[in-house]
Amino acid sequence: MNPAAKLSDTLLNASIKANASDIHFYPFQTHTDIYFRVHGKRVMFQKIRMEQYQLLLTYYKFISRMDIGESRKPQNGTLEHEAASKLFSLRISTLPLNNMESMAIRILPQDTTLTLEQLFLFPRQLDRIKQWISNRAGIILFTGPTGSGKTTALYALLESILKEKSYQTITLEDPIEKKMDNILQVQVNEKAGISYQTGLKAALRHDPDIIMVGEIRDKNTAKFAFEASLTGHLVLSTLHAKNAAGTIHRLVDMGIKRSDMKQSLIAVAALELLPLQIYKACRRAAILELLEDEFLKGVIEGKEKNLDMFHSFEYLRKKAFAYGFISEEVYNSQQVKQ
Repeated sequence: MNPAAKLSDTLLNASIKANASDIHFYPFQTHTDIYFRVHGKRVMFQKIRMEQYQLLLTYYKFISRMDIGESRKPQNGTLEHEAASKLFSLRISTLPLNNMESMAIRILPQDTTLTLEQLFLFPRQLDRIKQWISNRAGIILFTGPTGSGKTTALYALLESILKEKSYQTITLEDPIEKKMDNILQVQVNEKAGISYQTGLKAALRHDPDIIMVGEIRDKNTAKFAFEASLTGHLVLSTLHAKNAAGTIHRLVDMGIKRSDMKQSLIAVAALELLPLQIYKACRRAAILELLEDEFLKGVIEGKEKNLDMFHSFEYLRKKAFAYGFISEEVYNSQQVKQ
């Protein structure tokens, strides 16, 4: 095994053992700092010499099919890694800096061990989401910042639904984060001419019951996703937003009419992950701001002040703390972030 491959294995195995979701490489003139993202916190792992980092960077570019000679443009690649008899998908991205490149690796477990019930802290919230899925047309959005568990929740929800009923389900993803049975998964590839928009058009010809759009990133994808939901399809997708109400503002910024939201937006689930005290922070579970029915209508109409009974993240964190699910330290740290 060459030095770069050996260093890669050591690094990846250490990150997986630490339950890291990401690896960050920060290059300097003489060395590179390596950080792990563990349960949302950025933790320093080690420093390596610049020579080692350059070898590692070239190695990752090669095995993930990036252009080794290109250092002036951002690049993305994917590869698989096996550790402790478990399979992981790695999403690798590079970012040009001043005379060097930074690199980040997102670690995506392919063998999910947590059940849908274990992903959410409060069972009643899961029950509500399952009721949303009974709609045969419309759009349901899972929102939150990067690493909040949006896509993981969507995958788990789809798996649960398809065990109970047979739906023609098509996903459009960039990249495909987890391979699933009984689902048609389309890899979005802009270079090959497969954008979210063209993929959605093609997917509609395959008579889908459910369409999952990995992420609504721009105005065109948002517009087409809403159009698909208005033509008799159930659309599930994710969007970056700070909270449930913020999702509506993001959609308005993307050019979605409030009248279209009233007609086709079923609900919004904004996620926030909390380290659980009973598991000594080795596991996290999600609390959700559920925006539906009259609350959803009120926010779409700009009446956010009428949300007195709405269960916000602040309310849910207090509840989690009162029930002993999270520690006082976690509760206080999350309050400071708001």
